[in-house]
Amino acid sequence: MHSDTTIAQGPSTARGAVAIITNRRGDVLMHLRDDLPAIAWPAHWSLLGGGTDSGETQTEAIVRELDEEAGLTARDLAELFEVRDEAGSGRLITFFAATWDGDEKSLPLTEGVKLQFFAPEHLPALTIPPFIRDGITRYLAARPA
Repeated sequence: MHSDTTIAQGPSTARGAVAIITNRRGDVLMHLRDDLPAIAWPAHWSLLGGGTDSGETQTEAIVRELDEEAGLTARDLAELFEVRDEAGSGRLITFFAATWDGDEKSLPLTEGVKLQFFAPEHLPALTIPPFIRDGITRYLAARPA
């Protein structure tokens, strides 16, 4: 995600987008963020995504961010819901879902430390921003078994 402050200053009109990318096994692709104090949620596992640029829709932003951050083109991109990052940047984040069945180690990661698929039952052990955890939990609960 693009850099932003880590302390919310009240409701923000800033927007962002993230993608819950799953493979055929149902594992979730997580992104370990850099440990830099100038970014939101440093050293946390998150989803690929970022802020919208001026005049850009959330769909355009997530397509751009997936390509910029990981050279990734996800299949079946679908808009899900919005969640505000209340404890961080204050941005209103649009969640998307998509599928991708490649080897995450082969992706050309340009931001962050690592990309890794995790089975849903392993997600509770990760340090994940609250709004991201809430969005993933909401998505997994609504997903057909």
